[in-house]
Amino acid sequence: MKKEVKFQLDEYRESIDNIDSMLVFLLAERFKVTEKVGKLKADNNLPASDKNREAEQRARLELLSSQAGIKPGFISRLLNFIIKEVVDNHKKLKKNS
Repeated sequence: MKKEVKFQLDEYRESIDNIDSMLVFLLAERFKVTEKVGKLKADNNLPASDKNREAEQRARLELLSSQAGIKPGFISRLLNFIIKEVVDNHKKLKKNS
């Protein structure tokens, strides 16, 4: 591999690593907030899942992802994964309250 190519590849990978780190910390912050939501729901005997809210978020994020040039459907699949984790956590909180 040419020296210039390796240098450029290493530079790109360093950027990717930094972005991945930011994603981890952003997800951690998101889960901290959804934990608060789950406790509030449990304390007030609200359902763990809110299908209307989920649909609104999905539509909003699909529009944003389209504007950002992200492949259609990707954000919905990612959001489904995140929402499942959040709802599972909310159910545990409700069970333990």
